[in-house]
Parts: sequence; structure tokens; C-alpha cells
Amino acid sequence: MKTLLYAIGPMLFDSLGIIVFAVLLAAGAGIVAATIAGTIVAIAVVGYELARGRKVAALQWISLASVLLAAAATLFTGDPRFVMAKPTIVYLIVGTVMLRKGWLNRYIPPAQLSIVGDVMDRFGLIWAAMMFASAALNLVVAVFFTDWWPLFIGIFPLASKFGLFAVHIAVAHFIGQARLRRMGGNEGPTAVAAE
Repeated sequence: MKTLLYAIGPMLFDSLGIIVFAVLLAAGAGIVAATIAGTIVAIAVVGYELARGRKVAALQWISLASVLLAAAATLFTGDPRFVMAKPTIVYLIVGTVMLRKGWLNRYIPPAQLSIVGDVMDRFGLIWAAMMFASAALNLVVAVFFTDWWPLFIGIFPLASKFGLFAVHIAVAHFIGQARLRRMGGNEGPTAVAAE
């Protein structure tokens, strides 16, 4: 449970701009209003990290840049297709970044890296694959099922991410506990952090 709570905070924080955008769209807000709100939140997230003197995660920078570009294109052209295409572009960029080894390490306590670091690296590739699949699915819905796109974008991205997140944390925890037992029991701070 501690592992889940440790990971969920940064995940929600990193995704806050996208969450606000998706929730507003699902609630029936206009595309422009949802884009503006998502942009403000994405800027606030990066600003908060910078104000605290912390390193801004690559996914936060990518999220902010994509929200700003989509917002500018939408507001200047008034064409919602820019917003509909944005998730596909974002998912492709994010999926590519997720191919980098070790990007998931910030979502688990440092003491667990020696136990399940390899599992986190494998899940990094699974996350990347999900992003690439989401990119393709978004494009299909935006082009062929345009009227359903707001509902799709309001539900699927969050549901798929939280679903994979739950599986990811459960598997990493299970493997971590099994490895600790094989190493001779639950002794020391590493065992406590893994509980």
C-alpha cells in the first residue's frame, strides 16, 4: 500500500494538466475552455517545480509544450481538429521518451530500485507501447468517429493509464516481496520500504 501511495502522488501531479483537460471535456466544457484550463494547470505544475528548485520531469515539459502548442493553434485558427490531433502527437512523443531506461524510477522509493529496478525498466517499455497504441486509437476515433471523440478523450486516456498503473504497481510489489523472501526475509530498511 505504501508503494501505491508513494507512486500515485507524482503520477497525478505529472498528469494534472491532462486530467483537468479531460475532466472538463467529459463534463461538457468547450474545447477552447478545456484547453485554456489545461494550459494554466500545466504552467502551474512546471512553475511550482521550478519555484521549489526541483528538476522538472521530462514528461512535464513535454506536456506543457504540447498543451501550449495545441492551445495556440486552436485559439488562432478556431479549428478543433488541432485539439483532436494533439493527443496523438503527445502520445507519440511521450511514448518515445518512455523508451528511455530508468524513467519510472521516480515513482518508487529509492530503496526499492535494487530489488525491482529491472521490473520498472520492463514496465517502462509496456508504458511506451500503451502510448503508441493510444496514439493510433486517438487518431482513428478523431477521424472516423469524430462525434465520439470528446467522450473518448474524457474517459479512455485516464482509464487506461490508471488501469496499467494499478497492474504495474501490483506486479512490482508482488515481485519485490518474492525477491525479498528469497534473499532471506524481511530485514532492514529495504524490506520496510517494499511493504
